[in-house]
Amino acid sequence: MGVRWLTPLAILANAVSHPKENLMPDVMNRAIEDAAGEEPLAGINEAAPIVGRSEIEIAANPEVVWRVLTAFERWPAWNEDVKSISIQGGATEGSVFRWKAGPGTITSTIQRVEPPRLIAWTGRTLGIKAIHFWWLDPRNGNTFVRTEESYDGLMARALRGPVQKALDNGLVNGLRYLKTEAESVSAGERG
Repeated sequence: MGVRWLTPLAILANAVSHPKENLMPDVMNRAIEDAAGEEPLAGINEAAPIVGRSEIEIAANPEVVWRVLTAFERWPAWNEDVKSISIQGGATEGSVFRWKAGPGTITSTIQRVEPPRLIAWTGRTLGIKAIHFWWLDPRNGNTFVRTEESYDGLMARALRGPVQKALDNGLVNGLRYLKTEAESVSAGERG
């Protein structure tokens, strides 16, 4: 069965058996909250202990890929690793979505939206600060999708090796799921 998409944050969420006894001091949590600041995110945290990247070409135009990727409430239908999701406000900057992947629940906030080419969000679970970017570029009638994600925080440092491997595999699997769904949607629209 292999490692699945989004499992790294779920692993971290499950790593501490008593969430109220969070190992991340309050001062670090405040620093994480302030990291987004007033300026829009320009990219992932390259200095984070865990950084992953992947890319894929999808036989669908960027508008179709965008619709699939940003229809958050539909993720569980095409991505077997996402068990549930709820979003407040749709695919707009500042919207918050909570989702369950594996045993953990992740709270994410959309930071940048540039339809149909870029979406980025930050996510938090147990003091871990995640930054996830998606770029969609047109290419000969298809879409070239790049995704990058970084994890920072005490738990990311403590579980660096296994979480890095899970993230790398997870990004590849997530793109594969997105490709399958977007190409199916595109074929249905053409057919």
